[in-house]
Amino acid sequence: MKKEIKMDFIKEYKKEKIRYEEFKNDPIKLDISRGKPSKKQVDYVASVFKKAEIEFDLYSNRTGIDKQDVGNYGLLPGITELRQLFGELLDLPYENIIIGGNSSLSLMYDILSLNLMFGNMQSKTPWYNLENRKFLCPSPGYDRHFMMTEYFGFELITIPMTPQGPDMDMVESLVKSDPMIKGIWCTPLYSNPDGYVYSDETVERLAKMSTAASDFRIFWDNAYFTHHLVPNKVNKIKNIIKLCEKYNNADRVYQFSSTSKISFPGAGVSLIASSKANIEHIQNNFKYRIICYDKINMFRHAIVFRTKADVDSHMEKLAEFNRPKFNSVLEILDNELAEFKNYLHYTRPEGGYFISLYTMEGCAKRTYQLCKEAGLVITTVGDTYPYGKDAKDSNIRIAPTFPELDELNKSISLLACCIKIAILEKLTDN
Repeated sequence: MKKEIKMDFIKEYKKEKIRYEEFKNDPIKLDISRGKPSKKQVDYVASVFKKAEIEFDLYSNRTGIDKQDVGNYGLLPGITELRQLFGELLDLPYENIIIGGNSSLSLMYDILSLNLMFGNMQSKTPWYNLENRKFLCPSPGYDRHFMMTEYFGFELITIPMTPQGPDMDMVESLVKSDPMIKGIWCTPLYSNPDGYVYSDETVERLAKMSTAASDFRIFWDNAYFTHHLVPNKVNKIKNIIKLCEKYNNADRVYQFSSTSKISFPGAGVSLIASSKANIEHIQNNFKYRIICYDKINMFRHAIVFRTKADVDSHMEKLAEFNRPKFNSVLEILDNELAEFKNYLHYTRPEGGYFISLYTMEGCAKRTYQLCKEAGLVITTVGDTYPYGKDAKDSNIRIAPTFPELDELNKSISLLACCIKIAILEKLTDN
């Protein structure tokens, strides 16, 4: 019986190798490694902004609610229009929000730097003075989070992800016993790359848990809070800032977001939301590094997005660009990998920008190599884990949004072919 199964594996392997050589003879030269919007999506956004700017005559009408010329200095926290809009979107008072520049990642860097250099209100000891400082990293996760904290000299501690969020039993045990653990990265809604949504219980446990470090901080990267894919379904998470207030940990959380995939990647606006005390602390330090962020760009966004309804309508339009791509990827994977379901699994996100595939242990790097040789660039294996090390050599992050649909379909067919070859090589001892 075992011999017959082995022969089936070999027959399947030979079939997939023939397909693979066909792909190599017609290389696609595509990159699905990063969550970038497509050209069509960016063109659509450009048309929306152009129309609004012409109708409003942006550069002549430069005065908003604050009665200040947005083309001049001032308003470090950002213009009130956008603070109010994001306050409505995030269910927070606008006073709890600072509007930043084009990158939420830059704000995360700045807030880490602030804590490293000066500490925070719960401890005046700068984190930089602590040689054994640590940070919790739910994984798989966002590579740039991990790179940043590694760059700043933190020891990165891997926390397994579940469909409800990080393994909270492990998180609570660690933070309760170790005062050198200073923070945790969280992408709570449509996590990168799994697309998981933190459960109400997970958010509540993060807000109320006991920590040995009085200055422990949650870095809450709410990047995809408007990026829903399922029509007429809006997934929501509990309000972490309000929950922290409820459990007398008001200053525990910094929440970040941006319009990078709502408006223009690299030319949007970002925000940080936190307790009023934290916001005051941040402004008192930021005033030494910047007079104000780009208020012309803020005003441009405020013209386009005047209300929550404007944002919701706009995001449904953007979902129309991306929904067919996610559906197509899942359909191809379902068809191509049906006979391999005992060796792998993948997520079915309802929002965000990624699909996470877990192939047979020990097969992800081989899959990456095969894809690269055939002209397809996928996320480097290990990037979704601290120090770039996936101990199981299993996770593959798929970013479907950038290619056009026909190119994407060819890419995923090639990816599936490479996955099967890698698994079959392992099953048949190469």
